[in-house]
Amino acid sequence: MGSTQTSPARKAWVKRDRPGRPEGVGDNTSERILDAAESVFSETGYAGASLRVVAHKAAVTQALINYYFGSKYGLYEAVFIRRGRSISDDRMKRLDELRQRGSTATVDEVVRAFLAPTIALRETPGGRVFLRLQARLHTEPAEISYKLRNEAYDASTREYVEYLKEICPQLPAKDVNWRVALMVGAYMYAFSDTHRLEQLAPDVCDPNNAEEVFEQITAFVTAGLMAPPARST
Repeated sequence: MGSTQTSPARKAWVKRDRPGRPEGVGDNTSERILDAAESVFSETGYAGASLRVVAHKAAVTQALINYYFGSKYGLYEAVFIRRGRSISDDRMKRLDELRQRGSTATVDEVVRAFLAPTIALRETPGGRVFLRLQARLHTEPAEISYKLRNEAYDASTREYVEYLKEICPQLPAKDVNWRVALMVGAYMYAFSDTHRLEQLAPDVCDPNNAEEVFEQITAFVTAGLMAPPARST
């Protein structure tokens, strides 16, 4: 009978059953720590975050954080992978549904499948905090940001690139890759709660309206993906 293996990131928040467990270990302790850390990391970034502050916010000791996650980086990794992996899994599920229905999907449908999981997450309090944390990721050290981004999103994003190549045969592979990368940048900016639109067009645009945000990003990205190939350089 084959054995199953748990990834290091997933192991990070699985309660370990061993002698000498610190006082305060409970069924929802690790989730409470993750929620508190998510909030702290989203506000201060990795370098500025303090385990002491996380412990205070979660009403636990620092020893308990180390018990569950091993280190500050282990905690940050678990925070990011927890929701990042769920976004990626949902994207793959939606893409599989498009592939299995028996007819070629439109670019609009593919874009919606890619963006929908993040829009849904943005409607939850914790999800919105995570998206602010994710928007800060590009400012974190490369040895942190590249590894986590790749682990959470690389496989699903590559699948979307390959499918878009199939349904947009007029586009060179270079164009498809560029446009998917720009789609990621556009949605991350729109979801980062910069409040820029509230300043520029307070009576016109409502960035807090999930449907409005979804439709505007979808229209923008779909038009970009369907544009003619870029001029060769």
